[in-house]
Amino acid sequence: MIDVSWLPVALAGLGLTVLVERLLVPRPPLRRPTSSWLLHMGLWCVGFGLLYGLTARPLFSGVNVLLLWLLIVLVSNSKYHSLREPFVCADFEYFSDAVKFPRLYLPFFGVAKAAVLAVGFVVYLWAGLSFEVPKARIEALLPLVLGLGLLRLGHRPVKPSFDAEKDLLSWGLAASLWRYFWAARAKVDRAGLGSPFAAMPVPASLPDLISIQSESFFDVRDLWPGVRPEVLGQFDLLARESLAHGKLQVAAWGANTVRTEFAYLTGIPAERLGVHRFNPYRVLARQGLPSIASRLKAMGYRTVCIHPYDGSFYGRDKVLPALGFDEFIDVRAFNASEKAGPFIGDCAVAEKIRALLQAPGRKQPLFIHAVTMENHGPLHLETVDADELPTWFDRPLQPGMKDLAPYLRHIGNADRMLGMLRETLLGNPNEALLCFFGDHVPILPEVYQAIGAPAGDTDYLLWSNRRQPGSNACPIRVEALSSALLAQAHAPVADARARTAAAGVA
Repeated sequence: MIDVSWLPVALAGLGLTVLVERLLVPRPPLRRPTSSWLLHMGLWCVGFGLLYGLTARPLFSGVNVLLLWLLIVLVSNSKYHSLREPFVCADFEYFSDAVKFPRLYLPFFGVAKAAVLAVGFVVYLWAGLSFEVPKARIEALLPLVLGLGLLRLGHRPVKPSFDAEKDLLSWGLAASLWRYFWAARAKVDRAGLGSPFAAMPVPASLPDLISIQSESFFDVRDLWPGVRPEVLGQFDLLARESLAHGKLQVAAWGANTVRTEFAYLTGIPAERLGVHRFNPYRVLARQGLPSIASRLKAMGYRTVCIHPYDGSFYGRDKVLPALGFDEFIDVRAFNASEKAGPFIGDCAVAEKIRALLQAPGRKQPLFIHAVTMENHGPLHLETVDADELPTWFDRPLQPGMKDLAPYLRHIGNADRMLGMLRETLLGNPNEALLCFFGDHVPILPEVYQAIGAPAGDTDYLLWSNRRQPGSNACPIRVEALSSALLAQAHAPVADARARTAAAGVA
C-alpha cells in the first residue's frame, strides 16, 4: 500500500508558502492567473519531492524548502529597500557571491539576520536528521511527478514585461522566477541587438581615449545644499572646459554597476536585452558583442580595462576579453597601501592610468576604461570623525544623515582623481579625450529618508586636452555616451557637438 503520510506535510507547507509570500514588499495580490498558481504549486512540489528523495524525511524536507522560500522573500525585501527592485531569477547567482564577497552583500541584508538564520539552520539540520525517522524514498516520486505535471500545465507562452516589479505583482514570486528562468535560456539574436559599434570607418586621427566609470558618482550638491561647492571643484573646472557635460540617464539605481557598464561599452539600451538586462555579464556579454573596445581595437588601439577589485567579480576576467579588451588590470596590480577605506582608492587608479600613458616606447593609441571601486558601499560600515565634517559640509548634518559623510570623503577623492587626470592629459604629447561618468547613485537609505531621494540620474562630462571651448549642459542616455565620445574624438568640433546633442534626451 502506498504511504501518503507525507501529504499533510506537503499541503501544510504549500499553504505556508502563500503566507510567507504575503511578507513581500511589494506584495502580489492573491488574485492572479491560474497558470501562476499552477507554477507556484508545481515548484513547491518539485522542491519538496527532490529533498524528500534525498533525505527520506518528509517533515525535514518540507521545512527546509519553506525556509529557502522565506530566505528568498527576505532577500527580495532587502533588495527592494535598497535598490527599488524585487528579487529576480538572475539574483540567485549572488548567493554564491555573498559567500565569496561577503562585505559587498551581507551588510545590506543584515549581518545579525544572516547570523541568526545560519545558526538556526544548522541547529534545525542537526535536529531534523537526528530525530525524524526515515521513510521509504520511493514515496518521493509522487510529489515530484505531481509537481512536474503542474509545471507543465502552468508553463504557458506568456512574454514577461521584464519590469521586475510589474511582473511580480501580476504573477507572484514563484511564477515570475520561473518565467525569467526560461527567458534567460532563449536564444538571443546578438546581431539584432543593434550595437552602433558593429561597423565604423577608421578616422584620420587616433587620439588617446580615457573613460572613467566612477563608482556611485553623482553631483551630491543637488541632493542637499549643505554640501560645500568646492567638494567637486575639479569636476566643475573640467565641466566648464568640456566638450559636453550634463545629466546621465543610467541603467541602474543604487547598484548593479554592470548594467551601466554594459550599456556604455556596447551602446545597447536595456530595453533590447529582455531578461539579460538584469545582469548582461552573466550570459550575454560572455558570448562576445561589438563594443567600443572591439571597434577601437580594430582601428589600431591598444584597449585596457582597469578595475581595482577581484577580476572574477561579475566574471569580468572572461567578459572583458570577449568585449574586445587586450588587457584587464584588476586588484592584483595594486597593493594595500593604495587603499582609501576598504577598497583601492581612485587616486591609485589615476596613477595607473598615468603610467600606461607615459610608458616608454609606446606607439599605439590607447583606449583605457577604468571602473573605480573606492566609493562602493556599504557606507554605513565606515565612520567619520566630527572634526572632519567641516571639510565637506557648511552646516550641521540632520538626523539620519551620518552616512553622507563617508560618501563625501570618497567623492572628494574622485574629484582629486579628476584633477590628477587633467594634469596628466594636459602634459600628454598626443591629443587625448576624457569621458567621466557615474554608474549609479549611492545606496544611502537613511539619508534619503531624511532629505529625499535623488531621481537616479548621475553626471558625465567629455573633455579634451587640446579643445576646451566650454559647453552647455546636455542630458544623454548612457548607451549613447560612448558614441558621443567617439563623435567628439573623430569629427570637427561643431559636427561633434551636434552629434552629442542629437544623442541626448530632453
